[in-house]
Amino acid sequence: MSPTSHTGLPATVARLDHTVVYASDRSLSAEFLAAVLGLGVGAPFGPFLPVDLGNGVTLDYYEKRDEPVQPQHYAFLVPDEQFDAMIGRLEALGVTYYADPSHTEPGRVNDLFGGRGAYFADPDGHNMEIMTRPYARP
Repeated sequence: MSPTSHTGLPATVARLDHTVVYASDRSLSAEFLAAVLGLGVGAPFGPFLPVDLGNGVTLDYYEKRDEPVQPQHYAFLVPDEQFDAMIGRLEALGVTYYADPSHTEPGRVNDLFGGRGAYFADPDGHNMEIMTRPYARP
């Protein structure tokens, strides 16, 4: 049996608590992602604007004004019954979604690992992904 930490988790487990997402406009980017995922934007916390993903993890949007934002990839495991609504919100926002991470199959979703998935760019070009099944890892 593994020893436990003060959080009640096994001492050998690391759980992501939050990560910083750089944005040229933190409000625009946080509100965009929250709208797509059907979430809310939290109150500012210092220089950060959080989007609580509901699983104990927050994305803390931070405005980066001195240099261009380097795009990153963020993948979200979402409930299958909410996937179509998310695609609908992307369409309502006029955002093209793609079946592939290279954005060569517009307006399509994929069926990887027995689920559905799509990729789309946020206002700063971060490659966002929604998927209903986790990747099968070797």
